[in-house]
Amino acid sequence: MALDILGPFPVTKKGNRYVLVLMDYFTKWPEAIPIPDQEASTVAEELIRSWISCYGVPMILHSDQDTNFNSALFTELCKLLGILKTRRPRYIPSPMAWSRDLIERF
Repeated sequence: MALDILGPFPVTKKGNRYVLVLMDYFTKWPEAIPIPDQEASTVAEELIRSWISCYGVPMILHSDQDTNFNSALFTELCKLLGILKTRRPRYIPSPMAWSRDLIERF
């Protein structure tokens, strides 16, 4: 499974500025979740609420090198749930381009 954060966008009526984009690599099923900030706690909470509670715990979670995905909280969450966390090196072009394409389609 891959995740990425897009934004900032103009603030919505509900106070959201960013979009957390999740996608299952096997089925290509995407989810786009509006979030107010990029804090690790917000991302972890939405990952559990919007993905894990609906589809189960992913075996692998792939992200870029953003600090919210590399925080102690997010690392511990992955460790507790048995998720292998992988990251894309900064010098390799982003495989997350799909997330921007997905948002443009909305």
